[in-house]
Amino acid sequence: MKSAPITAATGFDPVRLIETYQTGIWRYLRALGCDAAQAEDLTQETFLAALQRPFQDINPAATSAYLRKIAFNLYISFRRRAGKVTAVENVEELDRTWSHWAGEDDGEGLLDLLRDCLKGLTDRARKSLDMRFREMNSRTEIAAALEITPDGAKNLMQRAKQQLRECIESKLK
Repeated sequence: MKSAPITAATGFDPVRLIETYQTGIWRYLRALGCDAAQAEDLTQETFLAALQRPFQDINPAATSAYLRKIAFNLYISFRRRAGKVTAVENVEELDRTWSHWAGEDDGEGLLDLLRDCLKGLTDRARKSLDMRFREMNSRTEIAAALEITPDGAKNLMQRAKQQLRECIESKLK
């Protein structure tokens, strides 16, 4: 049986919709290649677009997929307007990969695995990754802070990322 279109008359709560799916859409857009500000803007546009037409909340997986499709189309339009060429095949492959790995919880389970696996790294390796991916420091800055060579910093981060990959993969089996 089909659900009725979501409207104020059917008790639809747009705030709940946004609260439930906003983080996942933002993460999805970041995975597509948006910076944080672009992801924020396109996430807002995604919900505006979704709320401007009749909407059926069939189930969480379908709703998430529907919102991701809107976000995907907005992302492609954004890239075209910016004059940036995007290989759509690559973006579509990333979309399939996202759907496979993020699952129905928009990647929250994977983040929990990552947090758990990060605990297995040495303090030094964890600090190097934190400096690189949270603070956006260069390899030279990381090397200086850890008192190693830039090549040493590169190797440290490569080993740490490989350790994280293996940890996560082993937990997913």
